[in-house]
Amino acid sequence: MAQDHKDQSGFALPAPQTSDSSVASSSSVASSTVTQTEIVTSTTSNVNVDTSSRDLLIGGAILIVLFIGYFFARGAYANSLVAKRVPPNKANAAGWWLFIFLASLSVGVVLSAVNPARFLAPLIIAPLAVVAVVALVLMIISSRK
Repeated sequence: MAQDHKDQSGFALPAPQTSDSSVASSSSVASSTVTQTEIVTSTTSNVNVDTSSRDLLIGGAILIVLFIGYFFARGAYANSLVAKRVPPNKANAAGWWLFIFLASLSVGVVLSAVNPARFLAPLIIAPLAVVAVVALVLMIISSRK
């Protein structure tokens, strides 16, 4: 038994607590409902835990990799518009608007993956969504001949 305790280095659920033997013997459905409610309550209370710096660093690294990819996609999109006889200055502007659109969407997705309780607030997501929609509209307008 002592060796089993040494091998456990992770998370362990506490033993279920029964306050009354009559509640446990009344029905198995009621006891399973109580157990499920306790589990849901215990997991949702841990959502507001502060975001660790490791999670933020991983999210930042993912964003940097995505931004590099979006930078190359911006150039390819601008070159494809020039090939379609769109003036180069308009094609370049449309490429940058594409970059801003993709970047704002990526920031929203990465932030929501890092800590959904903190970063899915309307105060953070709404401006990112507005920037994405404006960039998409300006990209479409700029890519016209």
